[in-house]
Amino acid sequence: MQEHEKFMRLALVEAELALKQGEFPVGCVLVHGGKVIASGKRVHSCGRVNEIDHAEMLALRSFLDAELAIAPEEVVVYATMEPCLMCFSTLILNGIRKIVYAYEDVMGGGTNLPLTALSPLYATMEVKVVPSVLRQESLALFQQFFSNPDNPYWKGSFLANYTLEQK
Repeated sequence: MQEHEKFMRLALVEAELALKQGEFPVGCVLVHGGKVIASGKRVHSCGRVNEIDHAEMLALRSFLDAELAIAPEEVVVYATMEPCLMCFSTLILNGIRKIVYAYEDVMGGGTNLPLTALSPLYATMEVKVVPSVLRQESLALFQQFFSNPDNPYWKGSFLANYTLEQK
């Protein structure tokens, strides 16, 4: 658990940078052999909004673009929020088999997807998910984001309301 906390703190740094830029505070680092090999933070959750530039997608793109001689199944993903269905699917389709996250995405989280109930492509995949690593630290960032009246992203949503009710 100590190693998970070490790398989650680095993902939290990415999330804090996103928050300082007015973005949804999701950060992500990809780790191999005890070293960060890629990172990303959420962009385009304000201004020109799109739902493609998630922290996990950007970190994965950075890893793939680097063309490192690293097997994806040896990479561990650390994200400050549970990956959504898009990110979870993209990660596992690219060979990632271990995902560690801090805060649960009660509105759009994808890690509880029952892979064995899906088509053969997914049904045989074994993915290890470790939830709630430094959850409180991540929660504090999301509460700060949703408490700011200048942030319209997901304002009034199930996720926002749930997050603001957490202690």
